[in-house]
Amino acid sequence: MFANELVLASGSPRRQELLKLLDRPFTVVVPNVPEERAPNESARAYVKRLALSKAQAGATLARANSLVLGADTVVVCDNDVLEKPNDYGHFVAMMKRLSGRSHLAITAIAAVLNEKEDVVVSQAKVTFKALNDEEIDHYWQSGEPQDKAGGYGIQGRASKFVTHLEGSYFAVVGLPMYETEQLILTMEGRV
Repeated sequence: MFANELVLASGSPRRQELLKLLDRPFTVVVPNVPEERAPNESARAYVKRLALSKAQAGATLARANSLVLGADTVVVCDNDVLEKPNDYGHFVAMMKRLSGRSHLAITAIAAVLNEKEDVVVSQAKVTFKALNDEEIDHYWQSGEPQDKAGGYGIQGRASKFVTHLEGSYFAVVGLPMYETEQLILTMEGRV
């Protein structure tokens, strides 16, 4: 039914669950791509570069003629990129920055099919309620924030912190669904 095998180059369980919503079989490869921002690299350029690097690295692990997807998400507050927390202190500092304010969650999704490559970006503006120290500590103790950009997962316990969302919810989770499907269709020449 599908011309190309679909491959997700990501170990993220969230991205895997979301990709299942497209009702298309896929396999998973987990490339090893360092996530380091270059000096003076904008958040948008950074997330696009990482998503494409993951798709390209995944393509080397996949069968020939596979359509390989890579994705990356960052949280941006005051033009600073907030990545995954290094430790408790780093996490607390991030939560205090996000508390009672708005920030951007930016996700890039990249596709590689043989010599063809494309990257699309989706973002959302997320507003948090004011957080107290007890809420921040309790959230850390849940274990949820340790592997998430910006130190939170909107689809989990942090959902109770969100007072407003403008843009794609799925961009915040890590795989913008509309954009992902359109990218796949475009890469396969079906739109």
